[in-house]
Amino acid sequence: QEQLVESGGGLVQAGGSLRVSCAASGRTFSRYIMGWFRQAPGKEREFLGAISYLGGSQSYADSVKSRFTISRDNAKNTVYLQMNSLNPEDTAVYYCAGRVGSLHSRSPSDYDCWGQGTQVTVSS
Repeated sequence: QEQLVESGGGLVQAGGSLRVSCAASGRTFSRYIMGWFRQAPGKEREFLGAISYLGGSQSYADSVKSRFTISRDNAKNTVYLQMNSLNPEDTAVYYCAGRVGSLHSRSPSDYDCWGQGTQVTVSS
């Protein structure tokens, strides 16, 4: 399995943008569908989106599809989550995760490996 490490979280004002990254340390990164999730205090982990092996296809949750974009660079073993027009409801710990299989699976239990998460806080 890949070892995943997120970075780039922090504090941002409402209306701002932030890009978080997830670096993988294994040699099989390009074989994984990569997904992004988030979890706010007291809430379940929420699927945000996923990207296919070569990055040609993405799938997004309706709640973020107009504001968030996922991309990947397999040469750098890294997947990115670009977040625009952030609002305080986007405050959460953001996780990347990897799986082998369908791009369209949105359940956390379908993902095989996870990062430790990075905190994103949006101030009003």
